[in-house]
Amino acid sequence: MQTFRYPAPSQWADICRRPTINLEALSQTVATVLDDIRDRGDEAVRHYTAKFDHAEIDDLRVGAEEIKEALSSLDPTLLQAIHDAHRNIAKFHEAQRFTGLPIETQTGVTCQQHSVPIEHVGLYIPGGTAPLFSTVLMLATPARLAGCRRIVLCSPPNREGRLHPAILAAAHVAGVTEIYRVGGVQAIGAMAYGTETIAPVSKIFGPGNSYVMAAKQHVSLDRVAIDMPAGPSEVLVIADDTARADYVAADLLSQAEHGPDSQVILLTTSERLMSEIEAEVERQLNMLPRRDIAIKALAESRIVLVHDTDEAMALSNAYAPEHLILQTADYEALAEKVVNAGSVFMGPYTPESAGDYASGTNHTLPTHHWATAYSGVNMDSYCRKITFQHLTQSGAQALAPTVITMAEAEGLQAHANAMKIRVTSSNPETPE
Repeated sequence: MQTFRYPAPSQWADICRRPTINLEALSQTVATVLDDIRDRGDEAVRHYTAKFDHAEIDDLRVGAEEIKEALSSLDPTLLQAIHDAHRNIAKFHEAQRFTGLPIETQTGVTCQQHSVPIEHVGLYIPGGTAPLFSTVLMLATPARLAGCRRIVLCSPPNREGRLHPAILAAAHVAGVTEIYRVGGVQAIGAMAYGTETIAPVSKIFGPGNSYVMAAKQHVSLDRVAIDMPAGPSEVLVIADDTARADYVAADLLSQAEHGPDSQVILLTTSERLMSEIEAEVERQLNMLPRRDIAIKALAESRIVLVHDTDEAMALSNAYAPEHLILQTADYEALAEKVVNAGSVFMGPYTPESAGDYASGTNHTLPTHHWATAYSGVNMDSYCRKITFQHLTQSGAQALAPTVITMAEAEGLQAHANAMKIRVTSSNPETPE
């Protein structure tokens, strides 16, 4: 990990720099595959599944029998953990349900906002170096609570053409309505454009590799909405001299093992702790099965010694981390100063992995500085807000001068006439 001691603000930009993501280099390949999916449908999906996933697929859709087999084959302890996590996630997201109240903006003029679920949503679940069945719970649970009619899940198959049983179990528990053994760019294209087997969706959610990210961005310009721009996963830890080095090192490595392009940042007020954490990272790293992946991530990561926690918080807000861990004595006070972050983990007993799996918050979060503008996935992600208004006759009479004056000032006479015709003295009364 790169080390910075008491950096000047002029150095903060270098500290906050993420690993480069060059999606432009992938754009032609991604566009070619997506165009082929749009033109040839299922045939193209099967072709690219054989080419990229080395699996020959006859039936793209996973049937009820395969889901039943997955449930029966899964370790009961893991299945119970999936149920427990789902319960917490559902409880937290249910509390986000929106109720729009009717507001009388002036006498006779009533406005209201309704939350309406997106009818067709698609969830992409990676299945490469780790089967992310936890992401199934994070994406499908709020979709189900929101009332989405179709919840479509796509995930890459193994060489035998099957999905990991934990992914199928999580999908069953969380209420997914359709499951397809399709991954990569071809899955994004199928959900965006539709094929003979997979009907199109209106919004696509979920993480993926750089090809999947490029595909999501491509289809979002043309056909569907996506959850958010995404990059490699990241964590920033703020630790003072009360923090335990082994806790902090474990938090840093839990993020580093995600992938070689992940990034971890440590901001600390203690030079002693900085040295202890470096030694502890090395010790724990050597015990990890995914050690080689973590080593690559650590090469683009930083340890920064700062003067105090206020400076650490200012630098954190400049970085805008996906995950922010506060291991300081004043973590509650620091939490009040968070401006840019995807999700915050407070105190010594709150590792990022709690939120990744089962505390109840959502782990699908903005990365790559997007926490300055985007929220993590929540109930609102699966809904649209539709506004309604109703004017009584007296309300129209009262509002008319404002509307007519503004419409005529913009040169939109038909707009003005639509109001005038309703309030002229010769116009007979109509039921309100």
